[in-house]
Amino acid sequence: QVQLVESGGGLVQAGASLRLSCAASGRPFSSYVVGWFRQAPGKERKFVATISRSGGNTAYADSVEGRFAISRDNAKNTVSLQMNSLTPEDTAVYYCAADESAYISLIRTRAPDYDYWGQGTQVTVSS
Repeated sequence: QVQLVESGGGLVQAGASLRLSCAASGRPFSSYVVGWFRQAPGKERKFVATISRSGGNTAYADSVEGRFAISRDNAKNTVSLQMNSLTPEDTAVYYCAADESAYISLIRTRAPDYDYWGQGTQVTVSS
């Protein structure tokens, strides 16, 4: 099993940047596909970004493409989400998720495919 803890959320103004981190403990993080999801009040949880075990394959939701960047450091058991040009529509609780995989290039965009989830970190963007 792996335990996930998100950090880096906060309150920022539109146009600002934030960097979220997901720290893992337990089994080696390099064994897991990792994704970021977000959930705004009253709305369903939505895919944001994903990164393969090797870090060589990534994917993004259309709404964040070109503004967000996902990366990982397997040696430090962390995955980061750099968020630039934030807008009020990015306001949500952001969750890190992990799924153990035998394939180093696999990515996953669907929440049901992930077995492990963090508690989330709040991101609030004011206009």
